[in-house]
Amino acid sequence: MKSLERLLKDEAATIEFGEDLSLALKAGECVALSGDLGAGKSTFARAFIRAMADDETLEVPSPTFTLVQSYDLRIPVAHFDLYRLADASELDELGFDEALASGVCLVEWPEKAEEALPADRITVIFSHEDEGRRISLTAPDAIFERISRSLAIRTFLTNAGYPGARRRHLSGDASIRAYERVGREGGEPAKLLMDAPRHRPGPILQDGKYYQQLAHIAEDVVPFVAVSQLLRRRGFAAPAIYARDLDQGLLLIENLGSEGILDAAGRPVAERYLESARLLARLHSQPAERDIAVGEGVVHRIPDFDRTAIKIETSLLIDWYLPWKRGASASEKERRDYFAVWDGLTDVLASAEKNLLLRDFHSPNILWRQDRIGLDRIGIIDFQDAMIGPTAYDVASLVQDARVTIEPHLAERIMDAYVSERRALGPFDERTFRRDWHLMAAQRNCKLAGIWVRLKERDGKPGYLKHMPRTFAYLEHALSHQVLTPLREWCIKAGILAPESANR
Repeated sequence: MKSLERLLKDEAATIEFGEDLSLALKAGECVALSGDLGAGKSTFARAFIRAMADDETLEVPSPTFTLVQSYDLRIPVAHFDLYRLADASELDELGFDEALASGVCLVEWPEKAEEALPADRITVIFSHEDEGRRISLTAPDAIFERISRSLAIRTFLTNAGYPGARRRHLSGDASIRAYERVGREGGEPAKLLMDAPRHRPGPILQDGKYYQQLAHIAEDVVPFVAVSQLLRRRGFAAPAIYARDLDQGLLLIENLGSEGILDAAGRPVAERYLESARLLARLHSQPAERDIAVGEGVVHRIPDFDRTAIKIETSLLIDWYLPWKRGASASEKERRDYFAVWDGLTDVLASAEKNLLLRDFHSPNILWRQDRIGLDRIGIIDFQDAMIGPTAYDVASLVQDARVTIEPHLAERIMDAYVSERRALGPFDERTFRRDWHLMAAQRNCKLAGIWVRLKERDGKPGYLKHMPRTFAYLEHALSHQVLTPLREWCIKAGILAPESANR
Protein backbone atom coordinates (compact mmCIF):
# COMPACT_ATOMS: atom_id res chain seq x y z
CA MET A 1 0.00 0.00 0.00
CA LYS A 2 1.07 3.56 -0.73
CA SER A 3 -0.45 6.79 0.51
CA LEU A 4 -0.61 10.52 -0.11
CA GLU A 5 -2.10 13.57 1.56
CA ARG A 6 -3.50 16.62 -0.16
CA LEU A 7 -5.26 19.82 0.86
CA LEU A 8 -8.38 20.55 -1.18
CA LYS A 9 -8.82 24.27 -0.60
CA ASP A 10 -12.50 24.48 -1.55
CA GLU A 11 -15.44 22.62 -3.06
CA ALA A 12 -14.11 23.16 -6.59
CA ALA A 13 -10.89 21.39 -5.62
CA THR A 14 -12.88 18.46 -4.21
CA ILE A 15 -14.85 18.20 -7.46
CA GLU A 16 -11.60 18.31 -9.44
CA PHE A 17 -10.14 15.55 -7.27
CA GLY A 18 -13.21 13.39 -7.93
CA GLU A 19 -12.84 13.92 -11.67
CA ASP A 20 -9.16 13.04 -11.55
CA LEU A 21 -9.80 9.75 -9.75
CA SER A 22 -12.58 8.83 -12.19
CA LEU A 23 -9.92 8.75 -14.91
CA ALA A 24 -7.63 6.48 -12.91
CA LEU A 25 -9.87 3.64 -11.75
CA LYS A 26 -10.99 0.43 -13.41
CA ALA A 27 -13.85 -2.02 -13.00
CA GLY A 28 -13.42 -4.21 -9.94
CA GLU A 29 -12.08 -1.45 -7.70
CA CYS A 30 -13.63 -0.14 -4.50
CA VAL A 31 -13.22 3.33 -2.98
CA ALA A 32 -13.97 3.63 0.72
CA LEU A 33 -14.86 7.22 1.67
CA SER A 34 -14.47 8.06 5.34
CA GLY A 35 -15.00 11.29 7.25
CA ASP A 36 -17.46 13.29 9.33
CA LEU A 37 -20.75 14.64 8.02
CA GLY A 38 -20.11 17.51 5.62
CA ALA A 39 -16.45 16.59 5.13
CA GLY A 40 -16.81 16.23 1.35
CA LYS A 41 -17.54 12.56 0.72
CA SER A 42 -20.77 13.14 -1.19
CA THR A 43 -19.28 16.04 -3.15
CA PHE A 44 -16.43 13.79 -4.23
CA ALA A 45 -18.78 10.92 -5.15
CA ARG A 46 -21.08 13.20 -7.15
CA ALA A 47 -18.12 14.65 -9.09
CA PHE A 48 -16.71 11.18 -9.73
CA ILE A 49 -20.01 9.87 -11.11
CA ARG A 50 -20.70 12.94 -13.28
CA ALA A 51 -17.20 12.79 -14.73
CA MET A 52 -17.59 9.08 -15.50
CA ALA A 53 -20.93 9.91 -17.17
CA ASP A 54 -19.51 12.97 -18.96
CA ASP A 55 -22.64 14.80 -17.81
CA GLU A 56 -22.28 17.72 -15.41
CA THR A 57 -26.05 17.94 -14.96
CA LEU A 58 -26.61 14.27 -14.11
CA GLU A 59 -28.87 13.86 -11.09
CA VAL A 60 -26.86 12.08 -8.38
CA PRO A 61 -29.14 11.63 -5.37
CA SER A 62 -27.75 10.64 -2.02
CA PRO A 63 -28.15 6.91 -1.33
CA THR A 64 -28.70 7.58 2.39
CA PHE A 65 -32.14 5.98 2.39
CA THR A 66 -31.88 3.59 -0.57
CA LEU A 67 -28.38 2.51 0.62
CA VAL A 68 -27.21 2.11 -2.99
CA GLN A 69 -27.61 3.98 -6.29
CA SER A 70 -26.35 2.36 -9.49
CA TYR A 71 -25.25 4.07 -12.71
CA ASP A 72 -24.80 2.32 -16.05
CA LEU A 73 -21.88 4.34 -17.40
CA ARG A 74 -18.66 3.82 -19.40
CA ILE A 75 -17.57 1.92 -16.32
CA PRO A 76 -20.63 1.12 -14.19
CA VAL A 77 -20.60 2.84 -10.79
CA ALA A 78 -22.46 1.77 -7.65
CA HIS A 79 -22.67 4.42 -4.92
CA PHE A 80 -23.23 2.91 -1.45
CA ASP A 81 -24.06 4.77 1.76
CA LEU A 82 -23.76 2.35 4.68
CA TYR A 83 -24.68 4.80 7.48
CA ARG A 84 -27.99 3.00 8.12
CA LEU A 85 -26.58 -0.51 7.65
CA ALA A 86 -27.38 -2.68 10.68
CA ASP A 87 -24.91 -5.47 9.97
CA ALA A 88 -22.06 -6.11 7.52
CA SER A 89 -23.85 -9.21 6.22
CA GLU A 90 -26.50 -6.95 4.69
CA LEU A 91 -23.94 -5.82 2.12
CA ASP A 92 -24.55 -9.05 0.20
CA GLU A 93 -28.24 -8.26 -0.05
CA LEU A 94 -27.40 -4.90 -1.62
CA GLY A 95 -25.60 -6.64 -4.50
CA PHE A 96 -22.15 -5.40 -3.60
CA ASP A 97 -20.22 -8.33 -5.06
CA GLU A 98 -22.13 -8.15 -8.35
CA ALA A 99 -21.56 -4.40 -8.60
CA LEU A 100 -17.85 -4.77 -7.90
CA ALA A 101 -17.46 -7.53 -10.48
CA SER A 102 -18.57 -5.23 -13.30
CA GLY A 103 -17.73 -1.73 -12.12
CA VAL A 104 -16.44 0.66 -9.48
CA CYS A 105 -17.99 0.82 -6.00
CA LEU A 106 -17.95 4.06 -4.02
CA VAL A 107 -18.67 3.34 -0.36
CA GLU A 108 -19.51 6.05 2.18
CA TRP A 109 -19.33 5.09 5.85
CA PRO A 110 -17.25 1.96 5.14
CA GLU A 111 -16.69 1.51 8.89
CA LYS A 112 -20.16 -0.07 9.06
CA ALA A 113 -19.01 -3.09 7.03
CA GLU A 114 -15.24 -2.90 7.08
CA GLU A 115 -14.74 -6.66 7.37
CA ALA A 116 -16.91 -7.28 4.28
CA LEU A 117 -15.09 -4.86 1.99
CA PRO A 118 -12.15 -5.92 -0.20
CA ALA A 119 -8.76 -5.71 1.47
CA ASP A 120 -7.22 -4.13 -1.61
CA ARG A 121 -9.62 -1.17 -1.62
CA ILE A 122 -8.71 2.48 -2.03
CA THR A 123 -9.33 4.43 1.16
CA VAL A 124 -9.91 8.17 1.14
CA ILE A 125 -10.28 9.90 4.52
CA PHE A 126 -11.75 13.42 4.50
CA SER A 127 -11.27 15.90 7.33
CA HIS A 128 -12.04 19.61 7.70
CA GLU A 129 -9.13 22.05 7.53
CA ASP A 130 -9.81 25.78 7.58
CA GLU A 131 -12.14 26.49 4.64
CA GLY A 132 -11.21 23.30 2.81
CA ARG A 133 -10.67 19.62 3.34
CA ARG A 134 -7.61 17.50 3.80
CA ILE A 135 -7.68 14.07 2.25
CA SER A 136 -5.52 11.09 3.03
CA LEU A 137 -5.53 8.44 0.30
CA THR A 138 -4.20 4.90 0.58
CA ALA A 139 -4.20 2.37 -2.27
CA PRO A 140 -2.44 -0.78 -3.48
CA ASP A 141 0.71 -0.06 -5.45
CA ALA A 142 -0.67 -0.65 -8.97
CA ILE A 143 -3.79 1.45 -8.36
CA PHE A 144 -1.75 4.13 -6.59
CA GLU A 145 0.47 4.37 -9.66
CA ARG A 146 -2.57 5.10 -11.86
CA ILE A 147 -3.91 7.66 -9.40
CA SER A 148 -0.52 9.38 -9.21
CA ARG A 149 -0.42 9.48 -13.01
CA SER A 150 -3.82 11.16 -13.16
CA LEU A 151 -2.78 13.74 -10.58
CA ALA A 152 0.45 14.37 -12.53
CA ILE A 153 -1.67 15.05 -15.63
CA ARG A 154 -3.62 17.62 -13.63
CA THR A 155 -0.36 19.33 -12.67
CA PHE A 156 0.80 19.24 -16.30
CA LEU A 157 -2.41 20.93 -17.46
CA THR A 158 -2.18 23.58 -14.76
CA ASN A 159 1.41 24.39 -15.70
CA ALA A 160 0.36 24.54 -19.37
CA GLY A 161 -2.15 27.29 -18.58
CA TYR A 162 -5.20 25.10 -18.04
CA PRO A 163 -5.92 25.32 -14.29
CA GLY A 164 -9.31 23.90 -13.46
CA ALA A 165 -9.67 22.31 -16.89
CA ARG A 166 -12.46 19.78 -17.33
CA ARG A 167 -11.00 16.35 -18.13
CA ARG A 168 -13.02 13.58 -19.73
CA HIS A 169 -12.03 10.12 -20.93
CA LEU A 170 -11.94 9.93 -24.71
CA SER A 171 -10.39 6.62 -25.71
CA GLY A 172 -7.70 4.05 -25.30
CA ASP A 173 -6.30 1.67 -27.90
CA ALA A 174 -4.46 -1.59 -28.21
CA SER A 175 -1.31 0.09 -26.90
CA ILE A 176 -0.68 1.73 -23.51
CA ARG A 177 -1.73 5.16 -24.85
CA ALA A 178 -4.88 6.84 -23.59
CA TYR A 179 -6.58 10.08 -24.61
CA GLU A 180 -8.66 12.65 -22.78
CA ARG A 181 -10.77 15.56 -23.94
CA VAL A 182 -9.68 18.73 -22.15
CA GLY A 183 -11.89 21.82 -22.02
CA ARG A 184 -12.16 25.05 -20.12
CA GLU A 185 -14.73 27.80 -19.81
CA GLY A 186 -15.08 30.45 -22.47
CA GLY A 187 -16.18 28.45 -25.47
CA GLU A 188 -12.64 27.56 -26.55
CA PRO A 189 -12.57 24.33 -28.60
CA ALA A 190 -11.59 21.31 -26.55
CA LYS A 191 -8.07 20.00 -26.88
CA LEU A 192 -6.78 16.47 -26.49
CA LEU A 193 -4.47 15.10 -23.85
CA MET A 194 -2.26 12.25 -25.01
CA ASP A 195 -1.15 10.10 -22.10
CA ALA A 196 1.68 7.93 -23.39
CA PRO A 197 4.04 6.77 -20.64
CA ARG A 198 7.31 5.33 -21.78
CA HIS A 199 7.16 1.67 -22.80
CA ARG A 200 8.56 -0.73 -20.27
CA PRO A 201 11.10 -3.12 -21.80
CA GLY A 202 9.79 -6.56 -22.63
CA PRO A 203 11.65 -9.87 -22.75
CA ILE A 204 14.82 -9.94 -24.82
CA LEU A 205 14.11 -11.62 -28.15
CA GLN A 206 17.13 -11.05 -30.37
CA ASP A 207 20.52 -9.30 -30.32
CA GLY A 208 19.89 -8.04 -26.78
CA LYS A 209 16.73 -6.21 -27.87
CA TYR A 210 13.05 -6.51 -27.01
CA TYR A 211 10.09 -6.39 -29.40
CA GLN A 212 9.57 -2.61 -29.48
CA GLN A 213 13.22 -2.05 -30.37
CA LEU A 214 13.29 -4.71 -33.07
CA ALA A 215 10.03 -3.56 -34.65
CA HIS A 216 10.90 0.15 -34.23
CA ILE A 217 7.80 0.84 -32.13
CA ALA A 218 7.85 4.28 -30.50
CA GLU A 219 8.80 4.01 -26.83
CA ASP A 220 8.01 7.60 -25.87
CA VAL A 221 6.30 10.68 -27.33
CA VAL A 222 9.35 12.09 -29.11
CA PRO A 223 8.57 10.36 -32.45
CA PHE A 224 4.99 11.70 -32.37
CA VAL A 225 6.23 15.25 -31.84
CA ALA A 226 8.83 14.89 -34.60
CA VAL A 227 6.53 13.38 -37.23
CA SER A 228 3.78 15.88 -36.42
CA GLN A 229 6.25 18.70 -37.04
CA LEU A 230 7.32 17.13 -40.33
CA LEU A 231 3.79 16.58 -41.61
CA ARG A 232 2.61 20.06 -40.65
CA ARG A 233 5.66 21.63 -42.26
CA ARG A 234 4.72 19.86 -45.48
CA GLY A 235 1.16 21.13 -45.37
CA PHE A 236 -0.65 18.07 -44.01
CA ALA A 237 -3.22 18.19 -41.22
CA ALA A 238 -1.47 16.60 -38.24
CA PRO A 239 -2.29 17.85 -34.72
CA ALA A 240 -0.57 20.96 -33.47
CA ILE A 241 1.15 20.45 -30.11
CA TYR A 242 0.35 23.12 -27.50
CA ALA A 243 2.22 21.75 -24.49
CA ARG A 244 4.48 18.79 -23.87
CA ASP A 245 6.41 16.94 -21.21
CA LEU A 246 8.67 14.56 -23.08
CA ASP A 247 9.94 12.87 -19.93
CA GLN A 248 6.48 12.07 -18.57
CA GLY A 249 4.98 11.28 -21.96
CA LEU A 250 2.27 13.94 -21.86
CA LEU A 251 1.12 16.05 -24.79
CA LEU A 252 -1.66 18.61 -25.11
CA ILE A 253 -2.58 18.53 -28.79
CA GLU A 254 -5.03 19.90 -31.31
CA ASN A 255 -8.39 18.19 -31.65
CA LEU A 256 -8.86 17.52 -35.37
CA GLY A 257 -12.44 16.36 -34.86
CA SER A 258 -14.22 13.07 -34.37
CA GLU A 259 -15.65 12.26 -37.81
CA GLY A 260 -13.80 9.52 -39.60
CA ILE A 261 -13.84 8.00 -43.07
CA LEU A 262 -16.65 5.52 -42.31
CA ASP A 263 -20.36 6.27 -42.40
CA ALA A 264 -22.73 5.93 -39.44
CA ALA A 265 -23.14 2.22 -40.15
CA GLY A 266 -19.38 1.64 -40.15
CA ARG A 267 -19.06 1.31 -43.93
CA PRO A 268 -16.27 2.96 -45.94
CA VAL A 269 -17.14 6.28 -47.59
CA ALA A 270 -15.57 6.10 -51.04
CA GLU A 271 -14.83 9.82 -51.39
CA ARG A 272 -12.91 9.86 -48.12
CA TYR A 273 -10.81 6.82 -48.96
CA LEU A 274 -10.00 8.22 -52.40
CA GLU A 275 -8.92 11.54 -50.91
CA SER A 276 -6.79 9.66 -48.38
CA ALA A 277 -5.08 7.83 -51.23
CA ARG A 278 -4.31 11.14 -52.95
CA LEU A 279 -2.83 12.44 -49.71
CA LEU A 280 -0.49 9.45 -49.58
CA ALA A 281 0.53 10.09 -53.16
CA ARG A 282 1.45 13.69 -52.27
CA LEU A 283 3.35 12.55 -49.19
CA HIS A 284 5.29 9.88 -51.08
CA SER A 285 6.20 12.22 -53.93
CA GLN A 286 8.16 14.51 -51.58
CA PRO A 287 11.76 13.80 -50.55
CA ALA A 288 12.25 11.64 -47.48
CA GLU A 289 13.55 13.35 -44.35
CA ARG A 290 15.17 11.31 -41.62
CA ASP A 291 16.49 13.50 -38.78
CA ILE A 292 14.02 15.86 -37.09
CA ALA A 293 14.95 18.19 -34.24
CA VAL A 294 12.22 18.55 -31.64
CA GLY A 295 14.03 21.01 -29.36
CA GLU A 296 15.58 20.58 -25.93
CA GLY A 297 18.59 19.06 -27.69
CA VAL A 298 16.50 16.10 -28.86
CA VAL A 299 16.67 14.82 -32.45
CA HIS A 300 14.45 11.99 -33.64
CA ARG A 301 15.90 9.76 -36.35
CA ILE A 302 13.14 8.04 -38.28
CA PRO A 303 14.10 4.36 -38.43
CA ASP A 304 14.18 2.14 -41.52
CA PHE A 305 11.62 -0.57 -42.11
CA ASP A 306 14.54 -2.94 -42.25
CA ARG A 307 14.97 -6.69 -42.44
CA THR A 308 14.89 -7.01 -38.66
CA ALA A 309 11.59 -5.13 -38.36
CA ILE A 310 10.02 -7.14 -41.18
CA LYS A 311 11.12 -10.40 -39.60
CA ILE A 312 9.96 -9.61 -36.07
CA GLU A 313 6.55 -8.55 -37.35
CA THR A 314 6.04 -11.55 -39.61
CA SER A 315 7.13 -13.82 -36.77
CA LEU A 316 3.84 -13.00 -35.06
CA LEU A 317 2.07 -15.33 -37.49
CA ILE A 318 4.18 -18.33 -36.58
CA ASP A 319 4.65 -17.49 -32.89
CA TRP A 320 1.04 -16.58 -32.03
CA TYR A 321 -1.43 -17.40 -34.80
CA LEU A 322 -0.18 -20.84 -35.82
CA PRO A 323 -0.15 -22.40 -32.32
CA TRP A 324 -3.62 -20.94 -31.66
CA LYS A 325 -4.94 -22.23 -35.00
CA ARG A 326 -3.47 -25.75 -34.77
CA GLY A 327 -3.10 -26.26 -31.05
CA ALA A 328 0.60 -26.99 -31.55
CA SER A 329 3.66 -24.87 -32.20
CA ALA A 330 5.46 -24.78 -35.52
CA SER A 331 8.21 -27.33 -36.04
CA GLU A 332 11.78 -26.19 -36.44
CA LYS A 333 11.61 -27.01 -40.14
CA GLU A 334 8.45 -24.96 -40.56
CA ARG A 335 10.14 -22.03 -38.85
CA ARG A 336 13.28 -22.30 -40.99
CA ASP A 337 11.24 -22.52 -44.18
CA TYR A 338 8.96 -19.63 -43.19
CA PHE A 339 11.78 -17.24 -42.40
CA ALA A 340 13.68 -18.32 -45.50
CA VAL A 341 10.63 -17.32 -47.56
CA TRP A 342 10.56 -13.91 -45.91
CA ASP A 343 14.30 -13.46 -46.39
CA GLY A 344 13.75 -13.93 -50.11
CA LEU A 345 10.80 -11.53 -50.19
CA THR A 346 12.78 -8.94 -48.24
CA ASP A 347 15.52 -9.21 -50.86
CA VAL A 348 12.89 -8.34 -53.50
CA LEU A 349 12.16 -5.11 -51.61
CA ALA A 350 15.69 -3.88 -52.29
CA SER A 351 14.33 -2.39 -55.53
CA ALA A 352 11.20 -0.90 -53.90
CA GLU A 353 10.54 2.83 -53.79
CA LYS A 354 11.12 3.99 -50.21
CA ASN A 355 9.90 7.06 -48.37
CA LEU A 356 8.15 8.06 -45.17
CA LEU A 357 5.45 5.55 -44.25
CA LEU A 358 2.97 6.30 -41.48
CA ARG A 359 2.59 2.59 -40.68
CA ASP A 360 -1.07 2.50 -39.58
CA PHE A 361 -2.80 4.65 -42.18
CA HIS A 362 -6.32 3.22 -41.96
CA SER A 363 -9.77 4.15 -40.69
CA PRO A 364 -9.07 4.48 -36.92
CA ASN A 365 -6.31 6.99 -37.65
CA ILE A 366 -7.85 9.11 -40.42
CA LEU A 367 -10.27 11.97 -39.70
CA TRP A 368 -12.61 13.74 -42.12
CA ARG A 369 -12.95 17.52 -41.79
CA GLN A 370 -16.00 18.41 -43.83
CA ASP A 371 -15.54 22.15 -43.37
CA ARG A 372 -12.13 22.14 -45.11
CA ILE A 373 -11.20 21.82 -48.77
CA GLY A 374 -8.89 19.51 -50.70
CA LEU A 375 -6.36 17.44 -48.81
CA ASP A 376 -6.90 19.59 -45.73
CA ARG A 377 -10.08 17.59 -45.22
CA ILE A 378 -7.91 14.64 -44.15
CA GLY A 379 -6.66 14.73 -40.57
CA ILE A 380 -3.85 12.32 -39.69
CA ILE A 381 -3.29 10.87 -36.21
CA ASP A 382 -1.41 7.99 -34.59
CA PHE A 383 1.76 8.16 -36.65
CA GLN A 384 4.38 7.84 -33.90
CA ASP A 385 5.63 4.54 -35.35
CA ALA A 386 6.44 6.08 -38.74
CA MET A 387 9.41 4.62 -40.60
CA ILE A 388 11.18 4.98 -43.91
CA GLY A 389 10.37 2.01 -46.11
CA PRO A 390 8.38 0.82 -49.13
CA THR A 391 5.71 3.41 -49.92
CA ALA A 392 3.41 0.55 -50.90
CA TYR A 393 3.00 -0.30 -47.21
CA ASP A 394 0.77 2.67 -46.41
CA VAL A 395 -1.32 2.10 -49.52
CA ALA A 396 -1.79 -1.52 -48.45
CA SER A 397 -2.89 -0.31 -45.01
CA LEU A 398 -5.53 1.90 -46.60
CA VAL A 399 -6.76 -0.41 -49.36
CA GLN A 400 -6.93 -3.39 -46.99
CA ASP A 401 -8.26 -1.55 -43.95
CA ALA A 402 -7.72 -3.90 -41.00
CA ARG A 403 -10.95 -2.90 -39.25
CA VAL A 404 -13.42 -2.58 -42.10
CA THR A 405 -14.05 -4.61 -45.24
CA ILE A 406 -13.06 -2.83 -48.44
CA GLU A 407 -14.85 -4.50 -51.32
CA PRO A 408 -12.76 -5.28 -54.44
CA HIS A 409 -14.34 -2.58 -56.62
CA LEU A 410 -13.57 0.13 -54.05
CA ALA A 411 -10.10 -1.28 -53.43
CA GLU A 412 -9.26 -0.88 -57.12
CA ARG A 413 -10.64 2.67 -57.16
CA ILE A 414 -8.41 3.57 -54.21
CA MET A 415 -5.39 2.06 -55.95
CA ASP A 416 -6.23 3.94 -59.16
CA ALA A 417 -6.58 7.22 -57.26
CA TYR A 418 -3.12 6.78 -55.75
CA VAL A 419 -1.50 5.73 -59.03
CA SER A 420 -3.12 8.56 -61.02
CA GLU A 421 -1.96 11.15 -58.48
CA ARG A 422 1.58 9.76 -58.46
CA ARG A 423 1.75 9.86 -62.26
CA ALA A 424 0.60 13.47 -62.23
CA LEU A 425 3.31 14.41 -59.75
CA GLY A 426 6.27 12.93 -61.63
CA PRO A 427 7.94 9.68 -62.73
CA PHE A 428 6.39 6.60 -61.17
CA ASP A 429 7.09 2.89 -61.68
CA GLU A 430 3.59 1.44 -61.38
CA ARG A 431 4.53 -2.15 -62.10
CA THR A 432 7.11 -2.32 -59.34
CA PHE A 433 4.78 -0.49 -57.00
CA ARG A 434 1.97 -3.02 -57.54
CA ARG A 435 4.37 -5.87 -56.90
CA ASP A 436 5.49 -4.21 -53.69
CA TRP A 437 1.88 -3.52 -52.73
CA HIS A 438 1.11 -7.25 -52.74
CA LEU A 439 4.26 -7.99 -50.77
CA MET A 440 3.56 -5.34 -48.15
CA ALA A 441 -0.09 -6.38 -47.90
CA ALA A 442 1.04 -9.96 -47.21
CA GLN A 443 3.55 -8.79 -44.62
CA ARG A 444 0.97 -6.63 -42.86
CA ASN A 445 -1.68 -9.35 -42.74
CA CYS A 446 0.77 -11.95 -41.42
CA LYS A 447 1.54 -9.50 -38.65
CA LEU A 448 -2.12 -8.70 -37.95
CA ALA A 449 -3.15 -12.35 -37.72
CA GLY A 450 -0.59 -12.78 -34.94
CA ILE A 451 -1.53 -9.51 -33.25
CA TRP A 452 -5.22 -10.44 -32.99
CA VAL A 453 -4.28 -13.68 -31.22
CA ARG A 454 -1.68 -11.98 -29.02
CA LEU A 455 -4.28 -9.42 -27.91
CA LYS A 456 -6.58 -12.26 -26.93
CA GLU A 457 -4.12 -14.64 -25.33
CA ARG A 458 -1.67 -12.25 -23.68
CA ASP A 459 -3.73 -9.10 -23.10
CA GLY A 460 -7.20 -10.55 -22.47
CA LYS A 461 -8.81 -8.70 -25.40
CA PRO A 462 -10.68 -11.35 -27.42
CA GLY A 463 -12.78 -8.78 -29.28
CA TYR A 464 -10.05 -8.28 -31.86
CA LEU A 465 -10.58 -11.80 -33.19
CA LYS A 466 -13.61 -10.51 -35.07
CA HIS A 467 -11.15 -9.07 -37.59
CA MET A 468 -9.53 -12.43 -38.33
CA PRO A 469 -11.76 -13.53 -41.27
CA ARG A 470 -11.17 -10.20 -43.01
CA THR A 471 -7.44 -10.42 -42.39
CA PHE A 472 -7.25 -13.80 -44.12
CA ALA A 473 -9.43 -12.67 -47.02
CA TYR A 474 -7.00 -9.81 -47.51
CA LEU A 475 -4.02 -12.15 -47.16
CA GLU A 476 -5.33 -14.48 -49.86
CA HIS A 477 -5.69 -11.54 -52.25
CA ALA A 478 -2.18 -10.33 -51.41
CA LEU A 479 -0.80 -13.80 -52.15
CA SER A 480 -2.30 -13.80 -55.66
CA HIS A 481 0.80 -12.09 -57.07
CA GLN A 482 3.40 -14.49 -58.47
CA VAL A 483 6.17 -12.99 -56.32
CA LEU A 484 4.30 -14.34 -53.27
CA THR A 485 4.06 -17.93 -54.57
CA PRO A 486 6.58 -19.30 -52.01
CA LEU A 487 4.65 -17.79 -49.12
CA ARG A 488 1.30 -18.98 -50.45
CA GLU A 489 2.66 -22.53 -50.76
CA TRP A 490 4.09 -22.41 -47.23
CA CYS A 491 0.72 -21.23 -45.82
CA ILE A 492 -1.12 -24.05 -47.56
CA LYS A 493 1.37 -26.66 -46.37
CA ALA A 494 1.14 -25.34 -42.80
CA GLY A 495 -2.66 -25.53 -42.88
CA ILE A 496 -3.11 -21.79 -42.62
CA LEU A 497 -4.78 -21.53 -46.03
CA ALA A 498 -6.98 -24.09 -47.74
CA PRO A 499 -5.46 -25.85 -50.79
CA GLU A 500 -8.07 -24.32 -53.12
CA SER A 501 -6.57 -20.87 -52.44
CA ALA A 502 -3.71 -21.88 -54.74
CA ASN A 503 -6.09 -21.61 -57.68
CA ARG A 504 -7.47 -18.18 -56.79
